[in-house]
Amino acid sequence: MNTNVWKVDKYVDKLESNPHIVDAAHFLRENEVVALPTETVYGLGGNAENDEAVTKIFAAKGRPADNPLIIHIADKVQLDRFVKEVPEKAKNLIDAFWPGPLTIIFNKKEGVLSEKATAGLSTVAVRMPDHPVALALFRECGLPIAAPSANSSGKPSPTTADHVVDDLNGKIAGVLDAGPTGVGVESTVVDCTEEIPVILRPGGVTKEQLEEVVGEVRVDPALTNTEGDARPKAPGMKYRHYAPNAPLYLVSGTREFLQRLVDEKRQEGLRVGVLTTEEHSPEFAADVVLACGRRAELETVAAALYDTLRKFNQVDVDVIFSEMFPTSGVGLAIMNRLQKAAGNKIISE
Repeated sequence: MNTNVWKVDKYVDKLESNPHIVDAAHFLRENEVVALPTETVYGLGGNAENDEAVTKIFAAKGRPADNPLIIHIADKVQLDRFVKEVPEKAKNLIDAFWPGPLTIIFNKKEGVLSEKATAGLSTVAVRMPDHPVALALFRECGLPIAAPSANSSGKPSPTTADHVVDDLNGKIAGVLDAGPTGVGVESTVVDCTEEIPVILRPGGVTKEQLEEVVGEVRVDPALTNTEGDARPKAPGMKYRHYAPNAPLYLVSGTREFLQRLVDEKRQEGLRVGVLTTEEHSPEFAADVVLACGRRAELETVAAALYDTLRKFNQVDVDVIFSEMFPTSGVGLAIMNRLQKAAGNKIISE
């Protein structure tokens, strides 16, 4: 399959009836899959009402079929088609954070969406992305779009169109290239089917921000559980994700302790990488030291995280050691992604 790359400048181009967006929408209506930009990461979109299209998403990614997909919409009125009800707290979150990096889980209406898209669950995860190109595409095709991240399953999520092409060239119909994404980590997933909302995946909207709107919000303890046979209720809950090629270890301790680990591995003849921040990168001596944003501004770490993990694949390292981060604010999402990428391998001082 030839993978088209359509460049769209969201700041300059007229998006309504843009020929590239029209082409991409045509493929979606024909039940092909297309990668598209959002404010978080690039997504791999397909018609959420069609089994054939959803099957193509799973096939392109190599994604386990019991991992549900997020349904993307351009207008809140679309919820009425496939959601049983919108609870009051969900309405408040929609008003506060849509469009934006928040996915909400609802009880679904049966017989509308592909059962493959929802992994046979009685619930459905929905979001409205805050990206003009994505919204223009959804309006043009007139469909609810199932869209996981546009990468090979288990690998770091894509924050540029080049990342998508690296993973999926020849496997999908095309990529709408609108430049780098902004937030850098996926949307927060919050389950609003119970009285107290529950975060199933931390992301671009923090627990603190959610609680300002709806009061108490819980964090699902299964967030760090990568084992077990239960079907995950939201993406990213069960399987190893975001991993670079070399084994990644999180280091709990001082920078001096991390440097000792580096020295030991280098003495064994291994090439060692360190994932750190701009503030700390001068303090490490390793074969490859990559600064991932600024520790004083964790939003910059989130924005650079996946690109940094992918860069390690280009520099031929045998093992990677990473600093850990506070779990307040967006730090909860950063640590969730790093723990998944490391397969929960933590070395403590």
